[in-house]
Amino acid sequence: MLVYILFYNKNLIKRSDGHSVQIDYTFFYNGKILYLIKVLNKFLFRIVVCSIIGYSGKLISAAPLLVESLKKMEYRGYDSVGIATLNEGNILMSKGVGKVAEVDKEMDLNNLPGQIGIGHTRWATHGSVNAKNAHPHYSCSSNIAVVHNGIIENYQELKIELTNDGHVFKSQTDSEVIAHLLEKYYKESNFNVNETMIKTCKVLKGSFAFVVIFDNGVIAGARFDEPLIIGISNNALFLSSDVLGFLKYTDKSVFLDNGDIVIIDNDTFRIFDVNEKIVTRPVTQVAWELGSTEKGKYAHHTIKEIHEQTLTLLKPFQVSNNFQTFCEFLRNASNIYITGSGTSYNCGLLGKQLLSKFAKIKSEVVMSSEFQYSSDSLEPNSAVIAISQSGETADVLHSVKKAKESGAKILSIVNVPTSSLARMSDSLLTLNCGPEIGVAATKSFMGQLMIIYKIVNILSRDQMPFDEINQKHLLKMVKKVLRLDGVIQNLISSLDKNIKDIYILGRSIHYPIALEGSLKIKELAYIHAEGIAAGELKHGPLALIDKESVVVVLNPTDETYQDVISSSNEIKSRGAYIIGISNKKDDVYDRFVELPDVDSYLYPILEIVPLQLMSYYLALEKQVDPDYPRNLAKSVTVK
Repeated sequence: MLVYILFYNKNLIKRSDGHSVQIDYTFFYNGKILYLIKVLNKFLFRIVVCSIIGYSGKLISAAPLLVESLKKMEYRGYDSVGIATLNEGNILMSKGVGKVAEVDKEMDLNNLPGQIGIGHTRWATHGSVNAKNAHPHYSCSSNIAVVHNGIIENYQELKIELTNDGHVFKSQTDSEVIAHLLEKYYKESNFNVNETMIKTCKVLKGSFAFVVIFDNGVIAGARFDEPLIIGISNNALFLSSDVLGFLKYTDKSVFLDNGDIVIIDNDTFRIFDVNEKIVTRPVTQVAWELGSTEKGKYAHHTIKEIHEQTLTLLKPFQVSNNFQTFCEFLRNASNIYITGSGTSYNCGLLGKQLLSKFAKIKSEVVMSSEFQYSSDSLEPNSAVIAISQSGETADVLHSVKKAKESGAKILSIVNVPTSSLARMSDSLLTLNCGPEIGVAATKSFMGQLMIIYKIVNILSRDQMPFDEINQKHLLKMVKKVLRLDGVIQNLISSLDKNIKDIYILGRSIHYPIALEGSLKIKELAYIHAEGIAAGELKHGPLALIDKESVVVVLNPTDETYQDVISSSNEIKSRGAYIIGISNKKDDVYDRFVELPDVDSYLYPILEIVPLQLMSYYLALEKQVDPDYPRNLAKSVTVK
């Protein structure tokens, strides 16, 4: 599902269970505002946060498996839960508001009988947070139930048509339209599931994936710009929006392509398109460790994944990544563009600086959400480096599609080698850092940095050394920085609890890390944070600095050191509280986080670690859950 962010407020609302909850954004769905949403949907901020799971098999009963799978995908964020199972020809349904464990306890989800079922976690968009709007949704005759991710852009028109035909809607969602359309075509086609799915998909407009259970025991799914994956085991078949939904039971997956429709009937499946042409997709083995999805000894996935950077830092070099082929594309390109969103964009900014500094190669970094507005001017023989943790980020995929239409070569850096981005690429480098459950990227950013450094090393012909010796030494230094965990926790606890603004300063290759650090603070602690190029202070930002300000300066002893010290003194004279992150202490710092000595070009990899830790402990001080930042999703799969 999608979140439309309209305006900010702090309202208390009553949930259907009688509890009051604070919400940070209000969504109105009466006639005029719905019309406004429709007009503005290309410009509003929309986030995919829902999870889908479907199951048909003989491993265990459907209900407990569905509940367990939904728990595995909780990191996506949601406010309601529901499942439906088929038992003796009847579709049974149970759903409610709250976390999976809460709804299971209240509604006894685990005890729904049946070997076939579907499940869903929803974040409220069309309609308020209540059980009626939770998924799954029935058809009128309850012989069909559906779960859905994405947005149905023409749902209002369809709802009017279906209502005129006698269909009765029980929710305010766009998703329920799918159930009634399916019912309509199911009857018209004399209960032909293939024809029903094709006709329904042809009518729907938007970006969506849905999974449906029919009362004849068939499960079907469709993928149109939203992820949907088949899981294959000896005794079961799965349909899920995330491999984590079935990874406990099988590592064999089929990643559906855009426009694919799949039918699961007993222990077989078939895939076809909207023209009913049978298509084949390869079976992929997912090689992620199951253990990495658990928190283990850590309180949160976020802190676990920060510490896991010592395990994943060298992972990109331990798989069959073909760096030489990737770099050959770049050598032969007339122009190089780098695109990504959020954390991946910040990585691209550092890549641009390193390519220029060491390889003498010019490149341009473009935010993926902005790429579409300049893609028409892509020169022939260009190369686009697309960076994405999930490989499903809608803005990145849209940029890549535009670039491919212009004849550019697509080179991707991604954590999921089976993702949409990976399949669209001419060359691929994988992070190999395993599942990242915390919404804010940490270990995946570290993996992206390591790959960027290796690319620059190759293209600079070793002018920037980054061989196995450098990498292993760097790993030791990252471990050393992580041992500052307690120091940073103490530092954060000493700050004013009502801190409102944090500024992070850096020059040259440290500036992208300042941006990434500020992004982490915003994501995890909900504190206004801003990354600033230190030399730009006097051109405006200095007006913001006063005795209430906390300023973090990234200042290792390289060519930028003395200039940043000068900027720090300017800030100090305005009364700001300064935290220095450097390998050299200075009296201007009120608090000091000491980095070990490394070659100057490697400091960005060390600097990000204390910033990640600061963000995490700021979140704890604010008593917010760092794993599930409000209003954010791990994979933003709709523009």
